[in-house]
Amino acid sequence: MPKLTVEGYGTVDVPAGKRLVLAIQEDAKVDILHACGGNARCTTCRIEFIEGEPTTHTAAEVERLAARSLTGVRLACQIACDHDMTVRAISRLEGSGRPDPGSRPQDAITPEPIWV
Repeated sequence: MPKLTVEGYGTVDVPAGKRLVLAIQEDAKVDILHACGGNARCTTCRIEFIEGEPTTHTAAEVERLAARSLTGVRLACQIACDHDMTVRAISRLEGSGRPDPGSRPQDAITPEPIWV
């Protein structure tokens, strides 16, 4: 079972293969944003890796980060927990002015991942 450490929140065990955005929200209990419902459209689920950054990306993540000219961050909705990771949650509901974090992302990565 992979271990997920969220800076400032501690370490939790996460079921292998669980989407990182869901692991941060449901297991680590961090109020991460996911305004588009985890579909790689909005970038509100962006995180920074401290350790354990995956070497692969989905094509949707690469396209969205490039479109927004974002570097040094990843989209938690496009990553599966398959090894130990340490992350910093950047976009949180607290202080965002939003009424909620967004609709719950599906269990599987969406859109269908094309790995690059």
